Amino acid sequence: MRAIGARRIIDPLPIYTMWLREMKRFLRVKARVVGSLLMPLFFLAFLGLPMSFMPARQIPGLEGIGYLDFLAPGIVGMTLLFAGTMSGASVIWDKEFGFLKEVLVAPVNRFSVILGRSLGGMTTAIIQALVIVGIAVAMGVTLSSVAGFFLALVIMILTCATFTGFGLIIATKLGNLEGFMAIMNLIVFPIFFLSGALFPIQSMPSWLRYIMYIDPLTYGVDGLRGTLIGVSAFPLWLDFTVLLILCLALATLGSYFFSKMEAD
Repeated sequence: MRAIGARRIIDPLPIYTMWLREMKRFLRVKARVVGSLLMPLFFLAFLGLPMSFMPARQIPGLEGIGYLDFLAPGIVGMTLLFAGTMSGASVIWDKEFGFLKEVLVAPVNRFSVILGRSLGGMTTAIIQALVIVGIAVAMGVTLSSVAGFFLALVIMILTCATFTGFGLIIATKLGNLEGFMAIMNLIVFPIFFLSGALFPIQSMPSWLRYIMYIDPLTYGVDGLRGTLIGVSAFPLWLDFTVLLILCLALATLGSYFFSKMEAD
């Protein structure tokens, strides 16, 4: 009886179905694939490369490393932020076109549905992030170690899950795609610019540093720097702990709001 109950709570078939649907939706739209990679590429090419030839080592937090090495983990974090939060747009899209209603009335557990959707969005986001890492390495960024790369994968998963849950919460509370996009643009860009992705936290004014400390992406970017290039502002255990707590909290809230969501 317990095994049957557990199967109803986490049903592999709807999880796989929703995951596969998200993957197919992403891969079928070639413009979406290309567009998701162009902006990170522009940051690396037109900001990272020129700044590498400037005396960036004089900036606090950049001692001993090039700016491109510093920037690359921040752009990976930006990719995870945008891809994770924007995965909530697919919920509103499905709601407007009636697909969500068909899913919600199906005899499957809603947690399995949202888990499959979230895993699909996270998979596409991490694929994009790994492509950006490959591009950064091709541009001359040196990774710290193989072990660091695999630790970075853990940080990527936690960061992506955090912002996927956040995007889902916003999506379940808004009724239309236009409102979602407006709110996301209003929230996502400050999160990105205040994360230390572009400039070191140590070089910021003290009053601004306190704001950056409450930015979730700050710990994702710092964890990626610590694992990928071996330089970080915080201990790695702190980045991991903060991301894990935020991931669990936002993913749980997102799943709860989705379970209460009405399809109409």
